[in-house]
Amino acid sequence: MYDLNVIIVTGMSGAGKSSAMHILEDMGYLCIDKFPVDLISELTDLIRDSENSVYQNLALSVNIQDYKDVYNFLSNRGINTRGLILNANNDVILRRYKFTRRTHPLLLSNEATTLEEAIEKERDIFDQANYQKDLIIDTSCLSNKELGNRIESYFMIGNHERFSISFVSFGYKYGIPDDADLTFDVRFLPNPYWDENLRQLTGDDKAVYDYVIDNPETQTFLAELENFLDYLLPQYKNNGKYHLTIGIGCTGGQHRSVSIVNYLYKLYGNKYHCYKGHRDKKGD
Repeated sequence: MYDLNVIIVTGMSGAGKSSAMHILEDMGYLCIDKFPVDLISELTDLIRDSENSVYQNLALSVNIQDYKDVYNFLSNRGINTRGLILNANNDVILRRYKFTRRTHPLLLSNEATTLEEAIEKERDIFDQANYQKDLIIDTSCLSNKELGNRIESYFMIGNHERFSISFVSFGYKYGIPDDADLTFDVRFLPNPYWDENLRQLTGDDKAVYDYVIDNPETQTFLAELENFLDYLLPQYKNNGKYHLTIGIGCTGGQHRSVSIVNYLYKLYGNKYHCYKGHRDKKGD
């Protein structure tokens, strides 16, 4: 009998559940979209009794209300069950629905009369759910490729390196990334913004990068941060965590945070499977 692995996919409507299911399907998962919770018992009997290994890696997309019941039912029967929760801020979801001209599920079920009301009602349900042990990805500023990288790093099938790290820069003026496991505030470092020659550049430009990284304050900070991460990262890995998102924040997400993320990505890319992203950088 083969080991069973089931991913339960849920989240806000418009946050990317369909895209996530397509990504998982391409990775080799058997995907069932909009799975009805009433059939969970029959499905469990099928996948546990079947000799067909096609059920070994399974992904089920369910609505938020059914998520906990499906998750608990499977995990309580000894099936390796993990959750993938997709989130996005309300403005992004509203914009996506208007662009695609799709109809929100709560409008289809007559539980709301406007798109804004539907999003707000679903947000209340989402915020009340407990996703403590699951992977939550905020897709508000992610491209499909970046979403795919996150999902692949966490749910890869086979004997690949399973622990991975995403370094993400952001601006505090735009809020902290919802999916960050750790955040570090670098607003205390000297700010290239006040140099007129650097203001319009970002941490991807060598002049800004050198300004930030070569500063003695930054060097002291990085030495302490590296000692901390060198201790912490193996602890996460050894305790079975698959993916860690580390947010580095400055005021606007253009200079200091971008430079630090680029530095850390280069430093740890030789030790771990790493990704980097700049959420608020101009042009991203």
